[in-house]
Amino acid sequence: MTSLKESAQAYTPKRTLNIADLDKVDLSLPIEDRTGQDKEGKDFAYNVMVVNEQEYRVPNTVQEEIQKILKIRPDAKFVKVSKTGTDLATRYAVELVE
Repeated sequence: MTSLKESAQAYTPKRTLNIADLDKVDLSLPIEDRTGQDKEGKDFAYNVMVVNEQEYRVPNTVQEEIQKILKIRPDAKFVKVSKTGTDLATRYAVELVE
């Protein structure tokens, strides 16, 4: 049995990364629904992709941009997501990757 001290030293907080942290995104990967709480304790829903046992949040605006790409190229398989800004000022750009 481990002590609280040993457990605390080995602890790494669970962190959800962002889809923009991936080099490229495989559009065939499934997304999963999650719920969280904001700073005021209000529940909110969000989507994640699980890649190599790590969760990557998929913002709704990214899904809208992918939808636009798929209207033009229904056979698209990969995209690259980049972001600028932070918090509410975050903007995402999605480009097709061959």
